[in-house]
Amino acid sequence: MKLDIPPIVGHRGAKASSPENTLPAIEEAHRQGATWIEFDAKLTKDGVPILMHDETLDRCTTGKGNVADHTLAQIRELDAGAWFGPQFKGTKVPTLEEAMALMAKLGMGFNIEIKPCPGREAETARISCALVEKLWPKSSPIPVVSSFKHLSLAAAKAHSAHLPRGYLAEELIGDWLEAVKVLDCTTIHPGFRKLTQAQVRTAKDAGYPVLVWTVNEAPKAKELLSWGVDALITDAPGAIGAAVK
Repeated sequence: MKLDIPPIVGHRGAKASSPENTLPAIEEAHRQGATWIEFDAKLTKDGVPILMHDETLDRCTTGKGNVADHTLAQIRELDAGAWFGPQFKGTKVPTLEEAMALMAKLGMGFNIEIKPCPGREAETARISCALVEKLWPKSSPIPVVSSFKHLSLAAAKAHSAHLPRGYLAEELIGDWLEAVKVLDCTTIHPGFRKLTQAQVRTAKDAGYPVLVWTVNEAPKAKELLSWGVDALITDAPGAIGAAVK
């Protein structure tokens, strides 16, 4: 499968300069020149995929408590932008459907991270992937579905086998390459802090694109690209993109 992933991918949109996982963050990443973003998908109490990283609403909205205990209607009443800056006051938590509509309009591609609430690993992957299959334009770049949760990747494989999967890990430990193969992943997404050049070479020799997160410093970005890394997931796509040109 030919994936068209650019070397710079905006993390949760453009997290350094806008409220993460929101429509303004997607627009800001696009403004900074990013053609792809990474974002997190989680289910509401009533089973609607929304863009949200944390298990609770506390950090990035005016709400409190577990995401899984709130319906979409309840979450839509919250402000998801004021915490970041007054210019973002009134920003809502977007649904996956809204985010995809905006990205399709802007001509962007995406890496959707399945970020399930505890116990909803398979359900979150199944519902989110089904929505991607239903709504994402076939003419748009093929998206990548990643997750730290192997149950989520297995569910994505079972229900949406043709959507490429990304093996997401804090660090590549143990028999990681075998796990990539068992889950039938297409890409590998390691954290940069403990990543080695030898691991990148192993992944590349096995035919896997490597997308590294979350790279916000220009010297490290340049070093990783010199190792053969395919993409840098970054909070500041404009600045890092300019630095590695």
